[in-house]
Amino acid sequence: MSSDNEIGFESSKLGTKEYWDSFYKLEHNNFKDNKEDIGECWFDASNAENNMCDYIFNELSNIIIKEDVKVCDLGTGNGHLLFQLFEDGLKGNLIGVDYSETSVEFAKDIAVENNYHVKFFKSDILNPKDSFLIDNVDSFDIILDKGTFDAISLNGEKLHDDKLGVQIYPDTVATLLKKDSILLITSCNFTETELTNYLTKNGQLKVFGKVDYPVLEFAGHKGSTICTVAFQKV
Repeated sequence: MSSDNEIGFESSKLGTKEYWDSFYKLEHNNFKDNKEDIGECWFDASNAENNMCDYIFNELSNIIIKEDVKVCDLGTGNGHLLFQLFEDGLKGNLIGVDYSETSVEFAKDIAVENNYHVKFFKSDILNPKDSFLIDNVDSFDIILDKGTFDAISLNGEKLHDDKLGVQIYPDTVATLLKKDSILLITSCNFTETELTNYLTKNGQLKVFGKVDYPVLEFAGHKGSTICTVAFQKV
């Protein structure tokens, strides 16, 4: 990645709200027809969701042991990651946000149908005037991201203060997190080094840990198809 203005990915429909509204409208309709169809689990082939859950229970046990722990999933989609955490026994306040209304309604319906104690809200996390952001400054113990930063990187539109979404995102996370709390993020578009460069640039986040994935070798190069990194608010 050469600079903030040249992120290295071309704009894609996967970076647009219209795409996700349409995607989750279809998944929601499928769910209405079949209550067992709760939609796609992103990065399932890499076992990312289970790895994120294991990391939380094993490495962040001192955080989640608190009865009032607050966890927020950014770009929650169908809420699958939060539902998995709930089924695995995580108590406290589990909250998912997404800028897609259809996503939020879909996740709410799944929660009601399965008696999952998880709340969902519509929020544009890249808008500094968003009511959810304003109401939740320094609120969360853990923030989760499974592919949301990836999607943001695929939208080349300049937003507030003439910044790209990838430039706004680190400040958003830092605003929502309590001091010393954790962002756990999974990406298939960025390497561990690239994620670290972007998310620590504002000086409010530092690397806390990571999940180890199998290393592949191709044409003399080694790497993983996915990475999961934990950052701590300083």
